Amino acid sequence: AAREFAKQGVQPGELAIISKESVAPYERPALSKGYLFPQNAARLPGFHTCVGSGGEKLLPEWYTEKGIELILSTEIVKADLASKTLTSAAGATFTYETLLIATGSSTIKLTDFGVQGAEANNILYLRDINDADKLVAAMQAKKDGKAVVVGGGYIGLELSAALKLNNFDVTMVYPEPWCMPRLFTAGIAHFYEGYYASKGITIVKGTVASGFDADANGDVAVVKLKDGRVLDANIVIVGVGGRPLTGLFKGQVDEEKGGLKTDTFFETSVAGVYAIGDVASFPMKLYNEPRRVEHVDHARKSAEQAVKAIKAKESGETVAEYDYLPYFYSRSFDIAWQFYGDNVGESVLFGDNDPAAAKAKFGTYWVKDGKVVGVFLEGGSADENQAIAKVA
Repeated sequence: AAREFAKQGVQPGELAIISKESVAPYERPALSKGYLFPQNAARLPGFHTCVGSGGEKLLPEWYTEKGIELILSTEIVKADLASKTLTSAAGATFTYETLLIATGSSTIKLTDFGVQGAEANNILYLRDINDADKLVAAMQAKKDGKAVVVGGGYIGLELSAALKLNNFDVTMVYPEPWCMPRLFTAGIAHFYEGYYASKGITIVKGTVASGFDADANGDVAVVKLKDGRVLDANIVIVGVGGRPLTGLFKGQVDEEKGGLKTDTFFETSVAGVYAIGDVASFPMKLYNEPRRVEHVDHARKSAEQAVKAIKAKESGETVAEYDYLPYFYSRSFDIAWQFYGDNVGESVLFGDNDPAAAKAKFGTYWVKDGKVVGVFLEGGSADENQAIAKVA
C-alpha cells in the first residue's frame, strides 16, 4: 500500500504506518521458507517488502525519503471509527482522515482450547519474525533432535520440510484423511505424502495432539495423541490455522464471512475506512459472490486497489472494479506447485502423481457445470503456470 501511495504521489507527512512489529514491513512467506534454511538463510534487510512480488526493496530509509512515517513497536488496542481516533497500548492517541486496515490474521493456539501442557517451552507457532527467531533458536538448541508438526496444511508442510533440511527427525500429525484438505484432492495429496515419506518424514493421520509432557526444564518432551499413541519431541510446531484480526472494529463496521465487508474498492460500510488482505470480505467478480482470501498475492493486489481508489476519490476519478483470480502457491524441498481459480465441482487428475517419479509433473482440473473453474500444477514451467492461470 505504501509503495502504491508513493506511486500516486503521496506528500510527506500524509501517510503513517502503525505496526506492533519492531521492524519495517517484510515478506511474511520467507519465514517458513528461506528464513529456516540451514545454509545461506534469508535475513532482513534481504526480504523487506516489496521484493517478493519483483518490486523494489523498501528499506526503512525508503519510508523516510518518501516522508512516510513508520510508527513501530506500537500496538493499537482501541479504534473509535466515529471519532477517527486510534489508541495504542502505551496510551498514545492517533487521529486520521482515511484509515486502511491491514491487520492480517492471528495464529490459533492450542492454549486457546486448554490443551493439557500446551504452555510448555518449544511448543512454537509461526506468524511473525519473532516467532521465526524463536524457532531458529530452538532448532539450534535442540540440534538433530525430534520434531513434531501439528497440522497438515500450508505451515505444516512447509515447516516439516524446513525441519528435515535441518536434520531433524520429523513427524507430522493431522486429523484429516490427507494433507492440505482445503485445496488438495486425495490424488494430489497422494504425491506429497509419498514424497515427504521418501524424505524420511513420518505422517500420522486421523488424530490430534491431546496433551504434552515437559521435562524438568519445562521444555516439551512428549506429545500425547488422542488415539493413545505417544511421540517423543524436542520441538513442537503447531500450524492449525489463523483468525482474521477484526476485533478492534467489532460492532463498528459491517461484517461478512468472518471478515470486514467491503465494496470492490475495499471501502467498508464506514466512509473513509478501508480493509485489505486477510480481513477483507470483498465481492469476487469472477464468481459473483463475496469472498475472503488469505494469501500474500491478494494482500498485495487488494492494497494496490484500495490505494488507487483512495486517490481516485480525492481527484473525482474512478478506478476499475477489483477482478481477482485466486492464486496460491507453495515450495518445499525441490518441488513447487501453483493453483489458480476455485477448487469446486469434479476434479480430473492428469500427468504422473507417482511420488517416486524422477521429475514430478502432474496436475488437476476442477470442472463445475461443464466449465473449468480451477487448475493445479506441480512442477510447471513459468509458461505453463501462466497457461493454467489463463485456463482458470
